[in-house]
Amino acid sequence: MKVSLLGKPLGEADGDVLLVGLHSGAKQLPEPVRRLDHAVGNQLTEILKAERFEGKPGQLSQVYTAGRIRAKRLMVVGLGPSDQLTPETIRRAAASGARRARDLGARVVSMEILGNTLPVAVRARAIVGGVILGTYVFDRYKKEKSDKAIEELRLVDSDAARAREIRDAIHIGEVFGGAACFARDLVNAPANDVTPSQLAEVAAQIARDPRLTLRVLERADCEKLGMGAYLGVAAGSDQPPKFIHLTYAPRRRARKKLAIIGKGVTFDSGGLDLKPADGMLRMKNDMSGAAAVLAAMRALPDLAPPVEVHGIIAATENMISGRAQRPGDIVRAMNGTTIEIGNTDAEGRLTLADAFCYVVSRVKPAEMVDLATLTGACVVALGPLCAGLLSNNQPLADRVKVAGDLVGERVWQLPMIDEYREGLKSEVADINNVGPRGGGAINAGIFMKEFVGDVPWVHLDIAGPAFSEKDLPLSPKGGTGFGTRTLLAYLTDLK
Repeated sequence: MKVSLLGKPLGEADGDVLLVGLHSGAKQLPEPVRRLDHAVGNQLTEILKAERFEGKPGQLSQVYTAGRIRAKRLMVVGLGPSDQLTPETIRRAAASGARRARDLGARVVSMEILGNTLPVAVRARAIVGGVILGTYVFDRYKKEKSDKAIEELRLVDSDAARAREIRDAIHIGEVFGGAACFARDLVNAPANDVTPSQLAEVAAQIARDPRLTLRVLERADCEKLGMGAYLGVAAGSDQPPKFIHLTYAPRRRARKKLAIIGKGVTFDSGGLDLKPADGMLRMKNDMSGAAAVLAAMRALPDLAPPVEVHGIIAATENMISGRAQRPGDIVRAMNGTTIEIGNTDAEGRLTLADAFCYVVSRVKPAEMVDLATLTGACVVALGPLCAGLLSNNQPLADRVKVAGDLVGERVWQLPMIDEYREGLKSEVADINNVGPRGGGAINAGIFMKEFVGDVPWVHLDIAGPAFSEKDLPLSPKGGTGFGTRTLLAYLTDLK
């Protein structure tokens, strides 16, 4: 989709659809829309009245213009009360209008910069991101594909003084939205295609950019480093594990060194503690954290933040075979900590344990953030639309939470209750990989805290929002790309 700024008044905007926004509670149409309504013979007023259009968020209505203005259709989307306007309201409104326009066969959509109570750059960014996310389709494996697609989006604004600001916002919206869609593609593809080796190949393609470098550790390399926890998970699979290390370097001296780590279990059978059929069905999505990290690393050269970023993925499958690790086995992590395997289906934290050890000892970052579809307990606690956050550093937790709020990805902090460490005690090893059933998401966080040392760290449990079983305002059923935009907002210090 081509996205551009059209520096003209609304009445001169062409295209198949011209989309404008209306707030609820307004006593009359705003002046630019009133002029459009007059041009089309006041049809808009009549239709809005007939349909009892109230301006509720996402509410849509439209008129055919019959050549009275340059656009073929004039469409109106509700924005809710003006004093309650948020970037997420705009994202969803733009997505809703774009989907309707696409379904009507529109190829070129012109859109005013919806709303007026937020900075223009924030609104433009939200519109572009909303349209890209909201019109996403995954049809790679279908023989019959729809030919309905928006080819060009034009943001309409005639104020030349803010044109550069809007173009910069368009760029950010495109990069953020495109990155999330890239992550969605990885999550939606089946596990027989997206193997650990394929993730490594994707990383190699990403690393073709001159500001990115790649190192992939093979099984033998990981053995030399003592990554027994990670390799224990990988033992049951015929697919070789791939430990992926991507590095982004800015053009000038980096202000800070950061690490982002994504859980990369490309399929999770549960291991010998086998999942039931229903629980295994969607386990191709257990690499959603890895997808978000790969997508973020791919986007960084376009955003050019002045920080050095290391993207880490311990990619593997968790499968069953005669080689698979057993409940009761003891593995040794890279930092020497011994772990009793209380449950083979608590595998993500094992792969992350060695990833953290590697980052702490080899990368030595100022901060680290991980994303993982880690626990069903977090879904029970927060539902399918919100990620859980655990951290050993409150200022970093606050910044990541703000980053999520800015892009509309819900994040809620859970307490790191040190007394729960007692539940992870093992009689035969330093720690058990599972604890009591209650507080499962917190227990997982406490387990992983053992491997981060003193490095400020945030863990995002994205088990709920990473994959949706129904269509959402900004995503169709399937992988959502959750966390990608939060990472980018955090890494670029988005305002």
